[in-house]
Amino acid sequence: MKSRWRGNLRTRIRVASGLVLFAFALTHFINIGFGLFSSELMAAGQALRQTVTRSLPGSVLLYAALFTHAGLALYRQGRRTTLRMPLWEAMQIVLGLLIPLLLTAHIVHTRVAHSLFDVNDSFKYLVALIFDTTDGWLQSLLMLIVWTHACIGLHFWLRAEGWWQRFLPVLAALAALVPAFALAGFLTEGRRMARVLADPEGREQLYAATNWPDWDGFVTLMGIAWDARMVFVALVLITAAIYAGRKLIRRNTVRIRYVDGPEISSPKGPTLLEMSRANGVPHTALCGGRGRCTTCRVIVEDGGATLPAPSEAEARSLRAVGAPAGSRLACQIRPSEPLTVYRVFQTDGKRARDHASHGQERRMAILFLDIRGFTARTTGQLPYDVVFLLNRFFDAIVPAITQSGGVVDKYLGDGLLALFEAPSEALSAQAALKATGSIGAALETFNETLAREGIPHIRIGVGLHLGDVVMGEIGAVGNAPRTIIGESVNAASRLEAKTKELGVEALISAPVLAGAGIDCAPLELLTLELRGVHAPVNALAVSRAAALETVLKPA
Repeated sequence: MKSRWRGNLRTRIRVASGLVLFAFALTHFINIGFGLFSSELMAAGQALRQTVTRSLPGSVLLYAALFTHAGLALYRQGRRTTLRMPLWEAMQIVLGLLIPLLLTAHIVHTRVAHSLFDVNDSFKYLVALIFDTTDGWLQSLLMLIVWTHACIGLHFWLRAEGWWQRFLPVLAALAALVPAFALAGFLTEGRRMARVLADPEGREQLYAATNWPDWDGFVTLMGIAWDARMVFVALVLITAAIYAGRKLIRRNTVRIRYVDGPEISSPKGPTLLEMSRANGVPHTALCGGRGRCTTCRVIVEDGGATLPAPSEAEARSLRAVGAPAGSRLACQIRPSEPLTVYRVFQTDGKRARDHASHGQERRMAILFLDIRGFTARTTGQLPYDVVFLLNRFFDAIVPAITQSGGVVDKYLGDGLLALFEAPSEALSAQAALKATGSIGAALETFNETLAREGIPHIRIGVGLHLGDVVMGEIGAVGNAPRTIIGESVNAASRLEAKTKELGVEALISAPVLAGAGIDCAPLELLTLELRGVHAPVNALAVSRAAALETVLKPA
């Protein structure tokens, strides 16, 4: 199961309900933005949306998501035993509490007014009702609060995904444009409605078309809105009382000893992660303590028998990372007896390391290149001459990689490892194939130069593979360059080594060809057993990398 869907049932339901509400908010705000163009386009968009949201299934889904999301949020806050939390989480909670207070009036004067008084709660009605009033400013603020709350939640749900990190600048720009577009549409439509209301005849036509409520109707609606707000305030106060009660009632404490860390005493009841935070013990938790990752993982060295068995969700997460015996998620266990624990991922005070060093799974093309017989040809030469030749070689062939969209991850003496990060698997494979052909052409040109200088030509081997890799900062704190690991990296390296045995310049695996959209059926692929790779790899042998494009062309 994808890491973003890990966690217990409550967590997954909260995420799912949040996605439903996000979809509604996004389409609603875009619909308001249509007012920038015309009232008719706004009305058409609203009619289309309401075929879903005003249908029985749509209404049930929407309001179930709303009440479920809010209810689970209050439940989570009531179960807290500490108010120490990251700033983003505190902001998310504050914004979440403000939303019902402002949203209540919107729902009552639209959906409830439609149900009780048969009001045609079109955008014309709503904009005319609140434009250039205090309520208009509050509803504009509500729009910004809802969108900020939604974007924070979406970001911290998906931030560990590689594709999310790649597209984050574009997504952030789009996120800023959505409320700006909606507010511009609201302002434009509001000016239209102001002109309509200023004209007595136009005002009467608007009142008739929307079945505008009378004074008694508005009094009734305002009373309903007030009562609904008071119900929510009561629920918040009950949640706060539960939190305070848990703090007062749970006076019994439990001692936790951290290996290579402090020993703390904490009230029973919180999760181990909450205990760490409450006592200022650094404890990594990328998902915010929701059980959707394993970065808060600990190994219980003493006292593990006193803990309940892992839940299905916790056990599934631990299995996914191959965690050793004794491993538990700090956000899922609630110690009631003394424990001695070892934090698997210990923070070092550098926020960037918490994210980058844990790695991201990516799928991309990988290229290994090596000079054939380089050690033998340079035996007896001066070190400066060897370095000079290597640098000339890399100056000749590396531009072929970078101009194709690749990047040299590291130089390996007389070889290199190149990566082809791209928005899609197909683009990565295509860039890698283009680079391989260009390397071959650059090498032949370079060898012509060497021949004129009376220097023996250089032969190379290239291994090209496409697969899943783990990318992250690997190394000691402050000296951890970004690199990749995984079986796919090993496969590319083994393919490069195999070129020497087969006497070819390049071996290109079938996943690269398929990823680039090339039909492998007419090609003569070799089935290769590669050391350290669990399954045979089908690959295309290319005697001259410069002729790759010709080899791949259909007959």
